[in-house]
Amino acid sequence: MAKLLQRVKRGFTLVELMIVVAIIGVLAALAIYGVRKYISNAKTAEARMAVGRIAKDASSAYNKENMGTAVLGLGSVTSLTNALCGTSSAVPASKTQIQGMKYQSKPTEWGGDQSNGWACLHFSMQDPQYFMYTYIVSGNNFSAVANGDLNGDTNLSTFSLAGAIQNSGSAGGAVVTIAPSIQEINPED
Repeated sequence: MAKLLQRVKRGFTLVELMIVVAIIGVLAALAIYGVRKYISNAKTAEARMAVGRIAKDASSAYNKENMGTAVLGLGSVTSLTNALCGTSSAVPASKTQIQGMKYQSKPTEWGGDQSNGWACLHFSMQDPQYFMYTYIVSGNNFSAVANGDLNGDTNLSTFSLAGAIQNSGSAGGAVVTIAPSIQEINPED
């Protein structure tokens, strides 16, 4: 009976404690990986949302009917036109401003006019941003692009969404179509 009481009162063995510590270590490593992945996804969500919005704004701007600004003579007509907004400048202007940090843009950086750039698209960002944004037009095609460097190693991640003016072949004329998904290159870089 004394031997049984002595066996019940003893503590954990060293092997049992080492197994518990190993299990806790594995769980901690998995948790750290999951948290890093979650934080990275939260940061890249900015780029995904912004390029989607830029592409939709480009489509809306194309669908807006434009007319000449000159005064029409009595009994005259003017034609309606649809056109893509012209290429924008990059915001921020240099990738070094977003390498491993956030950038707070100035309202004046989102410039342009009725036919070109960010003002034509009616796009701007007021909050600090992880990514550099550009809108590029080439003929009947356009791209909304976000470049970022979340870890500061000079390798840029790229998120881009393409669109194009296509002839519908019917009385509807030309329409703007947008790619079904965003192209992601090194999204977590």
